[in-house]
Amino acid sequence: MKKKLFIIATAIAISPILFSFCGFYVSKADGTLKNKTSQVILVRDGNKTVLTMYNDFKGDTKDFAMVVPVPVVLGKDDIKVVDQSIFQRLNDYSAPRLVEYWDQNPCDQYTVNESSISMAKADIVSQRGNANKRVKDKDLGVKVEAKYLIGEYDILILSAKESGGLKEWLTSNGYKIPEAAEEVLDPYIKSNLKFFVVKVNEKEKNKLNNNFLRPIQINFNSPKFMLPIRLGMANADGDQDLIVYAFSRKGRIECTNYRNVNIATDKNIPLFVQKNFNSFYSNLFTKQWDNEDKSVAFLEYAWDVSPQNFYHCDPCIATAPSQQDLVQSGVWWLGGKDWSDYSDINNDEPDNGSKNVHFTRLHFRYNRKSFAQDLSFQVTPNTETFQARYVITHPATGNFDCTAGKKYLQDLKLRRKKELNELTILTGTNINNWQEAAAQNDEASTTETQYANLLPQIKEEEQKEKNIPAGFIVFGIAILASVSIIKWKGVI
Repeated sequence: MKKKLFIIATAIAISPILFSFCGFYVSKADGTLKNKTSQVILVRDGNKTVLTMYNDFKGDTKDFAMVVPVPVVLGKDDIKVVDQSIFQRLNDYSAPRLVEYWDQNPCDQYTVNESSISMAKADIVSQRGNANKRVKDKDLGVKVEAKYLIGEYDILILSAKESGGLKEWLTSNGYKIPEAAEEVLDPYIKSNLKFFVVKVNEKEKNKLNNNFLRPIQINFNSPKFMLPIRLGMANADGDQDLIVYAFSRKGRIECTNYRNVNIATDKNIPLFVQKNFNSFYSNLFTKQWDNEDKSVAFLEYAWDVSPQNFYHCDPCIATAPSQQDLVQSGVWWLGGKDWSDYSDINNDEPDNGSKNVHFTRLHFRYNRKSFAQDLSFQVTPNTETFQARYVITHPATGNFDCTAGKKYLQDLKLRRKKELNELTILTGTNINNWQEAAAQNDEASTTETQYANLLPQIKEEEQKEKNIPAGFIVFGIAILASVSIIKWKGVI
C-alpha cells in the first residue's frame, strides 16, 4: 500500500491534543490524519535562527515522514535532537494564567492570605516520519543536497527546480500527496528554499528508552526571519493554531506582515471559572480573534528571562526556565562565544557579549483565507513586560454584622455582577451558559451575593437594555400621533 502524504496544520494551545510543525507528513494509511495545534521554539539574533520542532506522535513510526522548507542547505552540525520536556516547561511558564485572591472580613482582625495558582496547561504531543525509495532525480529537477543520520532520524536536504518535479519525485518514491500540494510547494521553490526531509531510523529509535521521538532542532544563517505556514494548509481541517516560543537578545519578537495584538488581560472574572479555565480561555481567544478580523498575532507573554534576572512574571505559575533550559531551547549566546564559528561573519548585529534573554509567546490562529502569506518576524527593542492573567477572588467568610461588614456585602454583590458581565463580554457567550457552573461552584455565605442568585438580575437588566430602543420608538410614535391629533383638532 502506498504511503499517503498529509499536511499537518494546528487548535488552541491549552488543549491536550497532538501538535506538530507546519509541514508535510507521510502516513501509510489512507485515513484522515489531521492535526490542529503546532508549537515551535524560535531563537533569533542577527542573521542566525535556531528553530526547534516537537516531533512526537502516537503510531507506527515506520509509516511517517516529514518535509519542511528551509532557506539554506543545512550541515550535519546544524541539526540535533533535544529533550521533549523543554516544550512542556516553556508552555507551563508562559501560558495564560488564573490568579487567586482572598477577601478579608472587615469585621475580623486577620491579614489577607494571598497566593496564585496555575491553570491553562497543555499536554502536547506530535508526529514525524518516514521516506524511502528513489527515482531518477535529475530528470525531475530534484537534487539530494545532503544526507545525514541524526539521533533517531534519517535526514535528506532536497532542492527542486519546479513543484511538479518535486511532487512527482515524492509520488515516485511511494508517497501519495494532497492535490493542493503542488500549489503550495511552488512559492517555496521559486524562493529557492530547500526541503528538509525527515524519516525515522528504526534501528536508532529502538535504542531509546521510550517510544517518544525527540524534537529536532536546526540552525541556519539567513536574512530571512520567517516561518512557513502555507505548506501546512494544503489539507488543513479548518482553522489551525500555532504557538511560537520566541527568544532574542534585545527585546520582543513581533510579526511584521500581520498585526500584533495583546490578548485581553488583567480581567476580574467569576470564581466558578476556576473549574473550567480552559473552556473560558478558549472562548475568550475565539471572541477576540473574531473581533480583530482574524489576521493577527496575539501576544500572550513577554518578559526578560535572563538568568541574572530573578523576576520573570507576576505571578509566576511554574519554575522559571533555567540557563540549561534556555541553552537547550537554542539560546546559544548563553553558552559563550564560539570563536571558531565564522558562519555569521556578515552579522550586522554583533552580540557585544550580552547575556540578555527576552522571551515572547505568540499565538496564531490561521487559515488559507486569513493568512495568505508565511509568517515574517523581526526582533524589536521593546522590553515591556506582558502576561495574560485573569483574576478570581474568594469572598470573605464569617460574621458580617458590623457596619463595615454590611458595606462589604453590598460591594461584593456589585463586584460579582461586574464579574458576570465581564465574563459575557470576554467570551461572547450567553449568560445562560454559565447557570449550572454558577450554582455548583460558589463560596459566598449569603444568598444575595451568590452568583446563581445574581444571574436572574443580570438577565433582567440585559432585557431592559434591549427593550429601551423599542420603548423610545413607541414613545416617539405616541408623541407624533398626539401632535397630529392636536393639529387636526385645530389646537395648534
